[in-house]
Amino acid sequence: MSLTAKNKDTIKSFWAKVAPKAEDIGTDALSRMLVVYPQTKTYFSHWKDLSPGSAPVRKHGKTVMSGVAEAVSKIDDLTAGLLTLSELHAFQLRVDPANFKILSHNLLVVLASQFPDDFTPEVHVAMDKFLAALALALSEKYR
Repeated sequence: MSLTAKNKDTIKSFWAKVAPKAEDIGTDALSRMLVVYPQTKTYFSHWKDLSPGSAPVRKHGKTVMSGVAEAVSKIDDLTAGLLTLSELHAFQLRVDPANFKILSHNLLVVLASQFPDDFTPEVHVAMDKFLAALALALSEKYR
């Protein structure tokens, strides 16, 4: 599923609206993931507080969204652009790549709820394709 030039323009335009609220979006998406998909908590067992909106969840939500922002800036070559992140998740953190899709889904839910007027069907399709491509790029070093 490749991103068209129109998809990329849509993503960049939408991201410009999202970026100022990125930390809150990341916190909400990660909080949702930990509640709805409790099996994902195993990767964060070293955190003292896994409750929604806690300091570690907020900090990692910000980290996740800075990674998404990096992906938006490297949208023309996600695999090469996210190589370091892929290596980190594959070799050091050993995150099951299925979790990238889970987090992507939660990001879509949060984006739709926080930007109801901007999250048009066109934006939904473009963001879904983008997040799928992002998950695939992060999974690159698992092969």
